[in-house]
Amino acid sequence: MRRADRLFQIIQVLRRSSRPMTAAALAEEIETSRRTIYRDITDLIGQRVPITGEAGVGYVLDRSYDMPPLMLTPDEIEAIVLGSQWVAGLGDKTLASAAKDVLGKIAAVIPENLRPHIARPSVGLRPFTPPPRDDIDTNALRQAIRDDRKVRMHYCAESGEESTRIIWPVVLGYDATLRMLIAWCELREGFRHFRTDRIVSIEVLAEGNGLRKGELLRRWTRWREAQPPYAMPK
Repeated sequence: MRRADRLFQIIQVLRRSSRPMTAAALAEEIETSRRTIYRDITDLIGQRVPITGEAGVGYVLDRSYDMPPLMLTPDEIEAIVLGSQWVAGLGDKTLASAAKDVLGKIAAVIPENLRPHIARPSVGLRPFTPPPRDDIDTNALRQAIRDDRKVRMHYCAESGEESTRIIWPVVLGYDATLRMLIAWCELREGFRHFRTDRIVSIEVLAEGNGLRKGELLRRWTRWREAQPPYAMPK
């Protein structure tokens, strides 16, 4: 790897990390030696890149540091293309359009020599059947999640039993076969997973969940990590 590419990669790794990265961890990810990482970190600091930390403790990139956002490598471009192909096949029209718009924006500003990686990528997905169609407004659900709003939901379980619940939506999950809404259910007093094709209707309420930003997601993450493998309550 060229030195310039390695320096750029160190910044990228530090930028996406929420915790201090040791030289050993950086060396393993970038596939170089710790001695090289120490030297590169010193050079970056000398170039006024705001990296703080020390050997044995780890390094952190100041969150205020900004780089030109489209200094992309061919691998990064093709990762975006692959992700966009997957999103486009999910059956969510809004996200599919957003994915196409992202590719269009990237293609408009990257150098000419990189554009073939979008027009003729070396990666691709096999065709798959999109998730079952549902009639709920996923845009409203995503906005409720962003705003930490409660939602009144009318739901039909697999057994055919119908119920109305007040939920605190956490994440709208997607895979190749279905969409799943993860939420705290006031009725069951616990986290539950609801298939969106079984949701009859939703109403986003003005009332918030009363938690600090991100706290509901952290609670769900801890709950999920404590569950037995393959546990998926519905």
